[in-house]
Amino acid sequence: EEHYNCISALHKSMRGSDENASLYWLARMLEGGEDPLYVARRLVRFASEDIGLADPLALTQAVAAYQGCHFIGMPECEVILAQCVVYFARAPKSIEVYRAYGNVKECLRMHTGPLPPVPLHLRNAPTRLMKDLGYGKGYKYNPMYKEPVEQDYLPEELKGTDFFKERRT
Repeated sequence: EEHYNCISALHKSMRGSDENASLYWLARMLEGGEDPLYVARRLVRFASEDIGLADPLALTQAVAAYQGCHFIGMPECEVILAQCVVYFARAPKSIEVYRAYGNVKECLRMHTGPLPPVPLHLRNAPTRLMKDLGYGKGYKYNPMYKEPVEQDYLPEELKGTDFFKERRT
C-alpha cells in the first residue's frame, strides 16, 4: 500500500507546485528501492494529464527522463528524475485536453445505436468505386488555402459539439 501512497503523494505534490515535497517523495521512493522506470512512466502520464498544453514541452521532458533512466539505470538516473520532477512542480498546469478527451469518451459511451458514419468528404477514395460513391468529394485541403476553410469534420449528428466546453459528470 505504501508504494501507492508514495506515488500519490509525489503526483499531488507536483500538481500542487511544491518542488520540495516533490523531491522528497521521489527520493523516498527511489531510496526505498522503487523501480525508476515505474516513476518515469508515471511522469509521462503526469505530463499530459496535469500539465498538458500549458507547457507542451513537459511530455518531451518526461519521455527524455524515461529514456535516460532506461539507458543508465540507478543510481545515476536519480538526478534525471529529480530534474523532471522539479520541472513538473514548477510548470503551469492544464487539464483541458484530459477533460476534453474524457468528454469524448463519455459521448461515445452514452451513444445509443450504431455510431455515426464518417462523413463522405472525409473518407479516402483509393479506388474508382469509392470515388464514384462520393468518397472525398468536396473535401477542402487546408494547406492550399491562405485563409481557414469552412468545413465540417464531425458527423452530422455531432455538428456544433465542443468537447472542450462540455461538462459531463
